[in-house]
Amino acid sequence: MKNLDIGLLRTFLHVAETGSMTFAAQRLHMTQGAVSQQIKRLEQMMDRRVLDRGKGGVHLTVEGERLLIKVRAMVEMNDEILSALTITEVTGTIRIGVPHDLMVMHLPNILPAFVKTYPSVEISLMAGSSTELTKSFDSGLLDLAIIEEPATHARGELLVMERPVWVARRDGVAWQKRPLPLCLVSETCAFKPTVMRELARASIDWRNVVDYPSIEAITATVQADLAVTALLPSTVPPGLDILGSEAGLPLLDEFAISLRLPAHGASAACLALAEAIRLAYAVEEHDI
Repeated sequence: MKNLDIGLLRTFLHVAETGSMTFAAQRLHMTQGAVSQQIKRLEQMMDRRVLDRGKGGVHLTVEGERLLIKVRAMVEMNDEILSALTITEVTGTIRIGVPHDLMVMHLPNILPAFVKTYPSVEISLMAGSSTELTKSFDSGLLDLAIIEEPATHARGELLVMERPVWVARRDGVAWQKRPLPLCLVSETCAFKPTVMRELARASIDWRNVVDYPSIEAITATVQADLAVTALLPSTVPPGLDILGSEAGLPLLDEFAISLRLPAHGASAACLALAEAIRLAYAVEEHDI
């Protein structure tokens, strides 16, 4: 009787979720070659191909699609059992940095379950732009950080990819004005370089309407039809609309939401929160 290796199943799960050996390797802190070898071992154990490999990345075979459902359940059960056995040992304080938009729209989907599971862990939150949070993490002021970066320059462990979109008030007219009234969260907003570059390429003049580091202030400004903004689709607040191509505003660069944590020496609490973040993003991406 063969026994399934949870490590191989976890590797397969990350490859399936990211669609890439490279991104899966980043998540697992492994080399791409090691990931490829683990997938090969899994296929030998299962005596069937679970992935198709091509220039466009990797894709699940029909057998791989069937396997994925059971693998996700097995990995989750494995993690739940281990968490139940070690929960009393996980204590401490975690300093985590999160961009303004993700703090409001993503974090409420992550923290409640974690806090319930690990009541002895204290969490200290820092909101800021990804540029500010990267500096704080690199300086050792943060134990963990979620960062938004252009996909072509992303570091850390990939959680999900999204392309910023233009956002305006529903039935508003601000997007039609020239110069284009624009508001971003801060001067160091991660989306600012691509916004400025693409507006210049499209020969669209713009003016800054508000410069205050708060997603709430940006939302209120856009809801008042005083400006448009650029946000990730998953962070667009209720009551605001994503502008389509008919608005004539340029396409923006794709961004990666990445997880940064120490390569060595991370606490048990930090590792537990990192895993909770991974699972939350994996579930959201799968549901989409």
